[in-house]
Amino acid sequence: MPEAEEVYRRWLAHLNEEFTRHQAAERRAEIVRDQLYQLYLGRPHGGKANATLTSELPLNVQQFSLDPNNITLEAEHYPDVDPERFARSKPLLWFWMMFDRSPIGLNHWLGIRFRCMLGHHLFARMGRGVRIDHGVELTFGYNLHFEDGVIVRQRTLLDDRAAIHLGAGAVIGTYARIYTHTHDKEDYDHVIVAPTRIGARARVGAHTIVLAGTQLAAGEIVGPHGTAEGQV
Repeated sequence: MPEAEEVYRRWLAHLNEEFTRHQAAERRAEIVRDQLYQLYLGRPHGGKANATLTSELPLNVQQFSLDPNNITLEAEHYPDVDPERFARSKPLLWFWMMFDRSPIGLNHWLGIRFRCMLGHHLFARMGRGVRIDHGVELTFGYNLHFEDGVIVRQRTLLDDRAAIHLGAGAVIGTYARIYTHTHDKEDYDHVIVAPTRIGARARVGAHTIVLAGTQLAAGEIVGPHGTAEGQV
């Protein structure tokens, strides 16, 4: 409805302005915390949690966990993480994940626009006309390069421990896995990272795994469902 669309657009414009104005990790974390409070609890952040009542401990856990400063992401344990860059990305990554897990995250119209807005502040490059569906997982965020017209279907993993370049018009199918890290055959604890590139107009089929260092040519189609109409 027109009234809802107007509100959605105002909210996205407000978030875009806030993340443009505020680059510091601390301020971004506050913005995300305040937004998630309203999305999940239906009220503004404020006041002190009452941790004295055992009956309210689950609510306290939820309240504290809406603040990016109180959570730990798996990527923070990786030895190749850039602490300074990840500090700026972390609040936005948490917002990305928690939006998708909220009831409104299933709003397809809003979700596509929300992720594109956030991608402009999170990715190394964000082209025009990009579509990212629900439940897409990111690792660092700051190593992702999206050219114009990229489509990433639902539940894809973009393991950007090194750079992932998605060429103009590339399509990544549902539940695909795009990796940039692997393990040494002789020493599993030794992680090897290598950039992965998906060429312009290339297609990665649903449930396909693309290994670290792959250089997929422009227009190439890979995966068991790559040639089936509509499956990518």
